[in-house]
Amino acid sequence: MAIHEGVRPVQGDLYTPLERHRRDASPWTLVQGILAPVQFAVFLVSLALILRFLVTGDGLFAANLSIVIKTLVLYAIMITGSIWEKDVFGRYLFARAFFWEDVVSIGVLVLHTAYLIAVLINALQPVALMMLALAAYAAYVVNAAQFLWKFRLARRQPSGRAGMAAGAGAVQ
Repeated sequence: MAIHEGVRPVQGDLYTPLERHRRDASPWTLVQGILAPVQFAVFLVSLALILRFLVTGDGLFAANLSIVIKTLVLYAIMITGSIWEKDVFGRYLFARAFFWEDVVSIGVLVLHTAYLIAVLINALQPVALMMLALAAYAAYVVNAAQFLWKFRLARRQPSGRAGMAAGAGAVQ
């Protein structure tokens, strides 16, 4: 079967045949497939540390460090996801198939970055910092759910490998 550039996906499909081919050939597909569960694991550990601090008042340094690490992993997945999106769809962000996921990803980045700035300039008290982090994490959970939904849709799309990149694109 020839792969044609101008063919749009069938209603409900995420990828044209060419985009599916690009997705499967991109090395960034594997990178996204690795970074997404790593980020989720970092999120779970960090969430536990935040909750520990909020409940006991202990472990502020560990909680803050875990949030910084989570944010750095988020930046990594956003940058590599943008490169993946360029490989597959020809644009770094806001491709048709992942437009709303990218919109929410930007919000997630803004909240995480606000946390980093607040830490750097000592703008918030510890509990307020943790609340900001929890807001960022809530947005991350929404965004992760968006990407998991797209992963599921891509697996259901006929012809071609589903690949691990259905959830790739930005923040996972």
